Amino acid sequence: MRRKRTEFSAFSLSFLDIMSCGFGAVVLLFLIIKHQVAVEAAPPVYDLSVEVETLHEQIAAAQLSLADKRSRAAAQDEEIAGAQTRTEQTRRALDQARTSAAKPDATDSEEIAELRAAIERTESDKRKLTAQIHEKSRNVRTFVGDGNREYLTGMQLGGHRILILLDISASMLDESIVNIIRRRNMDDAAKRRSAKWQQAVATVDWISARFPAQSEYQIYAFNTKAGPVVSNTHGRWQPVSDAKALDRTIEAVRQIVPNGGSSLERAFLAASQLKPRPDNIYLITDGLPTQGLNPPRSTTATGRQRLSHFEIAVTRIPRGIPVNVILLPMEGDPMAASAFWRIAMFTKGSFLSPASDWP
Repeated sequence: MRRKRTEFSAFSLSFLDIMSCGFGAVVLLFLIIKHQVAVEAAPPVYDLSVEVETLHEQIAAAQLSLADKRSRAAAQDEEIAGAQTRTEQTRRALDQARTSAAKPDATDSEEIAELRAAIERTESDKRKLTAQIHEKSRNVRTFVGDGNREYLTGMQLGGHRILILLDISASMLDESIVNIIRRRNMDDAAKRRSAKWQQAVATVDWISARFPAQSEYQIYAFNTKAGPVVSNTHGRWQPVSDAKALDRTIEAVRQIVPNGGSSLERAFLAASQLKPRPDNIYLITDGLPTQGLNPPRSTTATGRQRLSHFEIAVTRIPRGIPVNVILLPMEGDPMAASAFWRIAMFTKGSFLSPASDWP
């Protein structure tokens, strides 16, 4: 007997299993891709509450310290005023004693001698108090800003070896990208007259006017390279007591023309190579770096690339040295302020983003 041929069906159990597995694989692949997109698009979340609280505590401590210093200064002023009053009283008494008798006897002579000794003691006390106040407030150089203003900056002024790192990249010409491009094509004199660059130069001048008299300093400029503004001082600390040399250094800063990109890594690398190491660093810049040690392949740098260059540069900071950041911000760089603020907090330095009329 002939066997009956089994009819073929496209909707058999095996075919349905294969279709179900394939559909499940497509759904799984879709879910994985969708999850990866969501993860990559999720912005990082930073909890800065601890840093903000620390900053509030440091501000309160600085205010208390300022109040204490003002109180001590007022007390010293009162002591000087009292010494001047006593001196004047003693002089008047001496004049009266001299005119009281044309021929003073032995008693009058003793009184006059005592008055003279009192005058000498009072004058000596006055000279000592004046010298103490002068020693505490003495500046090697003076800086006169616009108008009669005083600023509470919170900057940690002082140190035995003070290093200023000055950004001289093209972005220091202006705050807006359009004006930076426009000024970049101007002549050198016009570039130096840029308001933003003039503020950076004035900031260096302001800091140098507050160098302690017994300290040493060095001023390095950096763009794609880093080095001293006075070329023959490479790797050597300069004494603040040499006022003429310091004036020449500030004049050399005024002659700089901002240009090129910015490599913060080179700046910190140059700082770490100074021997002996600095004990206080001032960083004057306007944003995240555009390159690292090697030149970039492209003429532009994305925000992510600039942040990556910054994170690498941070590893070059010499350990144990406070970095005081003065940020002159520019548009299109929103992450710069928080990034440089973290450097100041991490190194126990200070952070300042001043108004356009400072200092």
